[in-house]
Amino acid sequence: MTQKLQVWKCDICGNIVEVIHEGADALVCCGQPMKLLEEQTADSSTEKHVPFIAREGNAYVVKVGENQAHPMEEKHYIEWIELIVDGVVYRKFLSPGDAPEARFEVPEGKEVSARELCNIHGLWAKK
Repeated sequence: MTQKLQVWKCDICGNIVEVIHEGADALVCCGQPMKLLEEQTADSSTEKHVPFIAREGNAYVVKVGENQAHPMEEKHYIEWIELIVDGVVYRKFLSPGDAPEARFEVPEGKEVSARELCNIHGLWAKK
């Protein structure tokens, strides 16, 4: 059974789907089962993928790479950053050349997490 907020990707065409309503066992695209992207939370490589969350005034700032920014090149970049505050999802889409960060002016929450999708290295999360 799919679960709310899971992210699935088609290995054939590249479609990416985020589940907003739980349903069947798996999702299908291009006649094939889609791949569930598992949230990675620890980055041991030199590249930084785990989102870093900071509260600045009335906003949360999410950066990909706390001390070293993630590359934002044509072939390797962060596609989007999500902030989840008390179950509400906020998302910013990014393009090559953008800074690998997002600012969300939302009320402070009790449960805050962030996710980001690297076009090469997949889905990363910080809870």
